[in-house]
Amino acid sequence: MQYLDTEKLNAIDSEAFLEVKPYPFINPAGVLTEAGYRRLIENLPTLEAMEPSFGRKRSHGQVSHDRYLLEYSEDLQTVPDVWHEFVAELHGPEYTRFLQRMYQRKRLRINMHWHYAPRGCSVSPHCDAQHKLGSHIFYLNTADEWDPEWGGQTLILDDNGRFETNSAPAFEDFDNVIASECVGNVSTLFARRDRSWHGVRELTCPEGKLRKVFIVVVNHPLLYAGRQVLNRIKNK
Repeated sequence: MQYLDTEKLNAIDSEAFLEVKPYPFINPAGVLTEAGYRRLIENLPTLEAMEPSFGRKRSHGQVSHDRYLLEYSEDLQTVPDVWHEFVAELHGPEYTRFLQRMYQRKRLRINMHWHYAPRGCSVSPHCDAQHKLGSHIFYLNTADEWDPEWGGQTLILDDNGRFETNSAPAFEDFDNVIASECVGNVSTLFARRDRSWHGVRELTCPEGKLRKVFIVVVNHPLLYAGRQVLNRIKNK
């Protein structure tokens, strides 16, 4: 089974990506093969496999990013094997070259996680930590189970340089809001910049429905390693 459509990945123009304003982002369709996408959708991790992450205090007074979370690891036994097969492709040469080309970096490191979010959850406007080069968000809701009117779109936010990153602006404070497509075989790739504000508005889906995404976080390897050491010290 091939999960990534390498022709679609290779056709994405990295120079055009890097020139996008307010910061580099794209929202391509079909970077997964249709068969691969369907197989992943049919074998999603269960909610019971995930850890609740609600009401956690964020820096700078930003509203909590509420969701159920599952961090990927090679020895994770609570997810179907197809996801391990997919991650093997993500670590493979084709996807690695794609990321190197898009981020103009020879060395990078990825980590991955699933987020499931129920009604009432949101991702308040924020800028990512410095160890991140960017993220690739794969949306896992199909058209027969999710209405875009309920939300779930990743919002690219343009403040025209007005806000400090150690602040907590609301969505309404931004000069321009660009919403991604978030249903079906689509994804969003963006690059971190000093003011790469983004977020997700509060979900209005019915009870029992979940916004589901799988996120590949692209990291600066040395900064990421340092962050991991600090996290281990903090947890102790």
